[in-house]
Amino acid sequence: QVQLVESGGGLVQAGGSLRLSCAASGRTFTFSNLDLGWFRQAPGKEREFVAAISRSSGDTYYADSVKGRFTISRANAKSTMDLQMNSLKHEDTATYYCAADPFGSTRYSTSGKYAYWGQGTQVTVSS
Repeated sequence: QVQLVESGGGLVQAGGSLRLSCAASGRTFTFSNLDLGWFRQAPGKEREFVAAISRSSGDTYYADSVKGRFTISRANAKSTMDLQMNSLKHEDTATYYCAADPFGSTRYSTSGKYAYWGQGTQVTVSS
């Protein structure tokens, strides 16, 4: 079982930056063995993929809408994952969720890959 807790959300003006963090805890997992991802959901819209980072090689994957603006990273020693968000746009406004997959399936952009989810943190970008 893995518990995930996001932090770092808030209100920011368009063009600004925010850094989200996700902390993992639990008794029966090894953080470095988790594929990790960020998803977001805006009101009235479906949850969508934002970014992911693989367990071993640390390969990263991004949605086209955030590529070049967002950077995902992980710190295995701290059991944390971050999402640095720069050049924020109004359309980035959403609740952001971190997710973890202990099984190692591919298709990083698919929400069904991830067995564990955080409760979400709100990001609001004013235009």
